[in-house]
Amino acid sequence: MAAALQAGFLDVAAHKMAGVEEAIAAAGASLLYLPPYSPDLNPIEQFFAKLKALLRKAAARTKEALWQTAGQLLDLVAPAECQSYLANAGYEPT
Repeated sequence: MAAALQAGFLDVAAHKMAGVEEAIAAAGASLLYLPPYSPDLNPIEQFFAKLKALLRKAAARTKEALWQTAGQLLDLVAPAECQSYLANAGYEPT
């Protein structure tokens, strides 16, 4: 499990359980906890801001139209765009 953990994991109780920090240290890594509220360090917040702006611009006014528009917009998201959100939040590409 320790080998799969990487810097930037969420600050959740499971990551503070006995043995987790030791396992991560044994794998040669260290824990970095995010502040309690840190939207600038959360790549999904950048994406949600863009998605909400595009949804407002589309002006879908019914629930059905909103879902359809959201689906169309999500289909347009390229992997490179997702990578840029991660890089902008300080995460290194793998």
